[in-house]
Amino acid sequence: MTLNLGRDPQVTDSNPAILWFRRDLRLGDNPALQAAIDSGRPLLACFLLDETRDEWRSLGGAARWWLHRSLDALQADLARHGLTLFLKRGPAGDLLREIAGSSGADRIYCNRLPEPAEAAADREIARSLAADGITLEQHDAALLFPPPQPLNGSGAPYKVFSAFWRACLALPEPSGPLPLPGRPRAAACSRTGADRLADWKLLPTAPDWSGGLQAAWSPGEQGAHRCLEAFMEGAARTYAADRDLPGKTTTSRLSPHLHWGEISPRALWHAMRTAAASGALGSRHAEKFIAELGWREFSHHLLYHYPTLPTHNMNPRFDAFAWADPDRDRPTGAALRAWQRGRTGYPIVDAGMRELWHSGWMHNRIRMVAASFLVKDLRIDWRHGAAWFWDTLVDADRANNSASWQWVAGCGADAAPFFRIFNPVLQGRKFDADGDYVRHWVPELAGLPDRHLHAPWQAPAEILAGADVRLGDSYPRPVVEHAEARRHALAAFAAIKEAAE
Repeated sequence: MTLNLGRDPQVTDSNPAILWFRRDLRLGDNPALQAAIDSGRPLLACFLLDETRDEWRSLGGAARWWLHRSLDALQADLARHGLTLFLKRGPAGDLLREIAGSSGADRIYCNRLPEPAEAAADREIARSLAADGITLEQHDAALLFPPPQPLNGSGAPYKVFSAFWRACLALPEPSGPLPLPGRPRAAACSRTGADRLADWKLLPTAPDWSGGLQAAWSPGEQGAHRCLEAFMEGAARTYAADRDLPGKTTTSRLSPHLHWGEISPRALWHAMRTAAASGALGSRHAEKFIAELGWREFSHHLLYHYPTLPTHNMNPRFDAFAWADPDRDRPTGAALRAWQRGRTGYPIVDAGMRELWHSGWMHNRIRMVAASFLVKDLRIDWRHGAAWFWDTLVDADRANNSASWQWVAGCGADAAPFFRIFNPVLQGRKFDADGDYVRHWVPELAGLPDRHLHAPWQAPAEILAGADVRLGDSYPRPVVEHAEARRHALAAFAAIKEAAE
């Protein structure tokens, strides 16, 4: 449908400016929004769902659910500021040119996306718009330290996190977050041709599997700040000590809000630093949380410098690794499905995979354990795991997802060596010693005593019977024996190591 925004395209000082929202779904600390308001022009706010671009083409189901809810919240927030969010599905470059031509806008404001593919697409859009006399003005809002800096002494990107983060901390501190903007002037344009959010069908249809997501999350800027407040009043106070314990509220759960730009990394940085300076939060806990923001930065810098990170091993010798193939080998395919469904027979792994399916999120310690189990116990290529996480995580982020899976697999930057293979039983006993996490997500094992909870196949028959656990029936037997799987994985690693020497 042709857009009709009710303006003569003749350029004047009172022509509207277009504010193009992407993964910056907030009003506070939004540099593009502030610059658009500072221009003095009336604003036309838009969000474009361009499924020809990598940014939106492959959104997983959980991410699509979050996007719908977040856009719904943004529409309400903008309405309170007198703005309407114009929605349109299609190629962003074509739509921006059409919106500008119909409204008379000659300037478009947006925040940069840090991924290389999106940056390249934006450069092409900017060139195309410039040919029509339209300026695309971009701002940095997604990262604390936008790449390419810092680089090491040789001018190359860092591949070790600790050195990267020291270099970041030596740079000027990120500026404080911008306050909520004043009330902008809305462009006097009709919205003929705009889409309705419901038309995009981002929410699941029957069967609706999103009940757990709805119970767990409140997408949107206000939800993000409520989440931050709850963290600061609770788990932040013991964060450095307790963050590896999945059975308790020990982490911020801010990752999806941060990914979708409902809150900025600068806001989190300064919230931590301010709380530590005032004595409201111990500096050890504040700095540990800030270092986790640093891992996010590190992942995005890796993707910036190594654009094939989502698809190719950073360490090329892993190209020859003898992965088991779930597409060709039936037992391996069954093992992959068991992992996806939380039916591996290893309770800590199964609890994590069920938490992921139910809530669209998984505790970070358990992400590492579950990923190690797939890659090393089952010897399934990390890209299968990355694809599953991409589809099921509400915080699915191309840089974080790819870098983290390569880290676990041992083929990425600053990687855990391949021979570091998590023992799922020991990990469960160490980090879920009281069994709260497993009992919540694997309730069929709830009656087992702590000493048998993480290895039910080792429990005496009378203990299993007393807990109403029937191995192979109510709960599966292990899909692999860990010690044996570990030997096979190490042998496969030794083979590529020898071949490279």
